[in-house]
Amino acid sequence: METLEHLRDRLATAFPRSEVVIVNNPSPSAQHSLLISADHARVIARHLRDEADLQFDYCSNVTGIDWPEKEIIETIKPAQTDPAGGAAVGTEQKIKRLQPGYLEVVYHLYSMALGHGPVILRLRTLNRADRVELPSLTPVWRSCEFQEREIFDLFGVLFSDHPDLRRILMWDEFKDHPMRKDYVEPDDYEWEPTPHGPVLAKAKVHYAALTPVAAAALGTTPASSSAPAPMSTPGPIASPAGGPAIALPLAVETPPITKAPATAQSPTLNPAAPSAAPRP
Repeated sequence: METLEHLRDRLATAFPRSEVVIVNNPSPSAQHSLLISADHARVIARHLRDEADLQFDYCSNVTGIDWPEKEIIETIKPAQTDPAGGAAVGTEQKIKRLQPGYLEVVYHLYSMALGHGPVILRLRTLNRADRVELPSLTPVWRSCEFQEREIFDLFGVLFSDHPDLRRILMWDEFKDHPMRKDYVEPDDYEWEPTPHGPVLAKAKVHYAALTPVAAAALGTTPASSSAPAPMSTPGPIASPAGGPAIALPLAVETPPITKAPATAQSPTLNPAAPSAAPRP
């Protein structure tokens, strides 16, 4: 397969109005990628798929990345030179600038027909707020369909012309996008059946009034409810046939039943008292 630099020049010649930039990857994998303009992404994708010597007919993976805005500090070195021929004079200046955030979608392409790849394409949104639309590449590679839905669900990228753009992991009523770096989880742990650790601490704060069932799950007892009856755990008994010990099931200790005290309206019967005299 031709080098990435040659492929970049080839695409730039075929699509002069499109941005085609190499994004270097400094990691040990050194899988460098091509950043292309969103406006020309689909026509470039078809070119990569249909050209006889390229035939990138399979998209194996689609990934979403969130790049929040960040502060960049640039150091400007002094431009004045020493008249005596020495080192440059003046002090270095540091300038701060804010780099806008954006969302990025990365496609890994292979040619099953020719056995080469991958070629990695990158698409970027204009920001992270209200301009997050990118063209769907599902019309070019059908394998992108569910993966683009996942990126829409977790990152919030809107893929135009996607055949079925809806959530795939979260439910339809779910708010926000959980894979964004500034995502804040809701302070609601009703869905947690057995809260523990930090979730337990937040749940106790979040729910001021607990039902007996919720209190039992959280390990607390509401003031309005009584403590549950204790559980007795009998030990195992020996098998009459000499086999292994048999563990009896748990038995619930039934609290004793207390009778209401006698009142004047409901006198108690005294069996030792003499019976009343019969009427004449």
